[in-house]
Amino acid sequence: MQAELEAQFQEFVRAQWSHLVRTAYLLTGDAHHAEDLTQTALAKAYRAWRRVSRADSPEAYVRRMLVSCNSDRFRKRRVRESLTDAPPDRAGRDEGYAGVDERGALLGALAQLPPRQRAVVVMRYWEDLSEAEVAELLGCSVGTVKSQASKGLAKLRTCPGLSRMTPSGQGGNR
Repeated sequence: MQAELEAQFQEFVRAQWSHLVRTAYLLTGDAHHAEDLTQTALAKAYRAWRRVSRADSPEAYVRRMLVSCNSDRFRKRRVRESLTDAPPDRAGRDEGYAGVDERGALLGALAQLPPRQRAVVVMRYWEDLSEAEVAELLGCSVGTVKSQASKGLAKLRTCPGLSRMTPSGQGGNR
């Protein structure tokens, strides 16, 4: 029986790894932290795989572990990152790099949000989960999800680098 659970877990990791790492990247803003966070969540999932595999949605269960592990990261030690207002000087601008600049602006703006707001914004708008699903995932009320999303989006709208990304140049909803 143990070999069967091991095989199920390995298949789950193969199928979900890149999706979990992308979500972790949005939560942390750093590729190395994202991989570490994903590995930590999967290690916890492995230890409880018998329970996790019986859940209605093992993916959601592990995603919840990912968010919890990210919150634990901030509880254990405060990570202070120093972000700059402008990227380093370059000799000209290649339009092929516009997506990289936009991604950097978005990640920088997400990094400015407190961990709970960042988790709500990522789960709600990147993962496209409903307010009820996010509330269940984070262990809070739907009202908390709504208020955290509202505050997070309001803060993101004030980020100068993000206002250039909307089609009209306005910082409103898309």
